[in-house]
Amino acid sequence: MSVTATPLAPWLTPEGFRAPSVTAVLREASAITEAGRFALGALERRRLRYRSPYAGLGAVRHATPVILVPGFLAGDSTLGPMSRVLREQGYRTYRSSIHLNAGCTLNAAAQLESRLESIALRRGSRLQVVGHSLGGMLARGLAVRRPDLVAGIVTLGSPMLAPGAHHATLTRSVEMLVRLSRAGWPGLMSEDCVAGDCARQSFEECRLPLPPSVSFTTIYSRRDGIVDWRACVDPLAVPVEVTASHAGLAFDPRVIAEVLRALDASSPTAG
Repeated sequence: MSVTATPLAPWLTPEGFRAPSVTAVLREASAITEAGRFALGALERRRLRYRSPYAGLGAVRHATPVILVPGFLAGDSTLGPMSRVLREQGYRTYRSSIHLNAGCTLNAAAQLESRLESIALRRGSRLQVVGHSLGGMLARGLAVRRPDLVAGIVTLGSPMLAPGAHHATLTRSVEMLVRLSRAGWPGLMSEDCVAGDCARQSFEECRLPLPPSVSFTTIYSRRDGIVDWRACVDPLAVPVEVTASHAGLAFDPRVIAEVLRALDASSPTAG
């Protein structure tokens, strides 16, 4: 396959879905406000801890561990703010060990599966998986394959129904990765990852039903300037609409509050 205007297979954008307009990315500017909102919340939580220094610090109150999976071209650090809040609320959180989510999706899924196996063995428990954007798609596929490892998933702006329905800036980023891969750069998305069997397998796994034992919440925003928000509303999930940018889904306190509600609803408390 030669790389033309878009390296993505057309079936990754099914009928009824479309990429956000070129100007839609301007909505992502609200991420600055959302980051500020998180910073103010962090200051308030610090003030409260100063007044009550022993209030719940370090207490693990939920039996189900949580792993957080970053989005496309992102790493674990992007979900650091959310991880801190979840820990403050009594969850034991883990990183995915994905430093840059820009490689083959099947390889990333295998790496994530190995990570979950290690944590589940150590903790003697299935995990809840919170995934932002592409990270949510990885979580969705993993939950289909390994319900013995996954107790529930929460996706944040993950276009599972139409992975190709994303802004032109992401398309150009994908095209660059494919070009670098063709030039011999290891560990990056190849043509097969975006238009071949690799892409098809990942896409099909995101459309398969989940076992009843796995809870599924999808959080999305109509203000999303990067992906078609409609592609994020999986009919098999509990849908939760928020008002945030695509980037802000990873750290806006209002979104994190919804993540906590979803986790609390399906996580037993520690004994």
